[in-house]
Amino acid sequence: MPEVSEKLANSLAALMSLQNNGVVAVKSDMLERADRERLIKNGFIKEVLRGWYIPSSPSETSGDSTSWYASFWDFCSAYLDERLDRNWCLSPEQSAQIHIGDRTVPVQLLVRSPKGRNKPTELIHGTSVLDIKQDLPPNDYLTEVDGIRVYTVGASLAFCAKRSFITQPMLMRTLLSVVKDASEVLEVLLAENKIASASRLAGAFRSIGRDVIADSIVKGMDVIEAKIVETNPFEDGLQVDFGRRELSPYVNRMRLMWSALREDIIKHFPAPSEQQVDIAEYLNDVDDIFVTDAYHSLSIEGYRVTPDLIEYVRSGQWNPEHSKESQKHLDAMAAKGYWDAFQKVKEAVAKVLDGANPGEVLERVQADWYFALFGQSVAAGILEAKALAGYRTSPVYIRRSMHTPPNKDAVRDMMPVFYDLIMEEEHPAVRLVLGHFIFVYIHPYMDGNGRMGRFIMNLMAAAGAYPWIVVPVERREEYMEALESASVGGDIVPFTRFIGSLIR
Repeated sequence: MPEVSEKLANSLAALMSLQNNGVVAVKSDMLERADRERLIKNGFIKEVLRGWYIPSSPSETSGDSTSWYASFWDFCSAYLDERLDRNWCLSPEQSAQIHIGDRTVPVQLLVRSPKGRNKPTELIHGTSVLDIKQDLPPNDYLTEVDGIRVYTVGASLAFCAKRSFITQPMLMRTLLSVVKDASEVLEVLLAENKIASASRLAGAFRSIGRDVIADSIVKGMDVIEAKIVETNPFEDGLQVDFGRRELSPYVNRMRLMWSALREDIIKHFPAPSEQQVDIAEYLNDVDDIFVTDAYHSLSIEGYRVTPDLIEYVRSGQWNPEHSKESQKHLDAMAAKGYWDAFQKVKEAVAKVLDGANPGEVLERVQADWYFALFGQSVAAGILEAKALAGYRTSPVYIRRSMHTPPNKDAVRDMMPVFYDLIMEEEHPAVRLVLGHFIFVYIHPYMDGNGRMGRFIMNLMAAAGAYPWIVVPVERREEYMEALESASVGGDIVPFTRFIGSLIR
């Protein structure tokens, strides 16, 4: 009779076969009952709803939502394809979210389908799918993005409700900014004779500096004798000008976030000191406050079964508990890397205290910080040398967060503009708060983003004559919740107040 380890290895092999074929939503009939029960027992899959599962990690604790948030979009697409015979699409507003690259997990996914049941299907971790029984728009108005069935950009804008421009201005401005030519939206407005939508879209495009597109909408509607009254649907008073050319939606959204959040930061963060800073004294204080138990990374990779893991389990050596000796070695490498990086940060602090532009300094030195953080781990063989190559080349997920960081291509668009925004920002509190927040929002590395974000925060603190800021481990949950409020809800006030409360 096969040993327990051999049975589990065989079950893992069955799961790996599904994953190699792109399966994220695992139906009960895809696995033998014994395999399914064994994988559930050992934490390698978890049930989302009756008969449907996702891959998970044995290291997840009870209530951990990480594997679900990492799987959400792929799972929902596969589940809806199966139940609705691929005859569905997201609402115009949630289609807009997908088009701008925002993969934040919604509390409720809004779906339209002729086979809709007009009631929510409860999933896990407080999420659900609400499928409304409704005919779909013409195929010309639909498209797919990463397997998700959505309205096209033009149709999303034409069919989005007026209230979207009021309640979700950042989403709508970002979507407007990716339109290359008026024809993308005008063909829908003309075909559907959508006079009210044309009126607000003309005003919306003009409000972001896209006058050519706005004029084309007005003239196009005039051809069919649809006289529109151009109105700006945004009510927040934010002044934005994206100019004439298309930019990355990720970059546009980041610029909008920076503009929209800065006033709340100025209002709620302690004012900077106007006293002259003694550089030597400041650097001595920095040395005194060094904390070796640095906050470890917040990022994780997606869960995926590998052949090595199967063979390890098959050997009978697999143990869900981490080796204490291995953990000690990892902790030692992390502490040494943190110390090495801290010295590099201190050198940068000296430069900004001496009057250098903090954004320019950061752009020049942040890679050095990263190399220092992980150089020891590479030298010890814990990490492969390619870990030091630079920005990540694959997806990354943040433990228990509904925010999904931008894709690898977006990271390369966003990081240079991130430095520009810091260079251009005049208020020290805004540089401090958004320097940290936007960096971890982008999550440019596979590991170390939290530590890097706090280093950036403290470089900006020095530039504003604020003291070095330590985030206590005891307040970790409050810290994470504040970041989540900013990332998912767009509310920077909790994070601003939290960081402000740490200033001594």
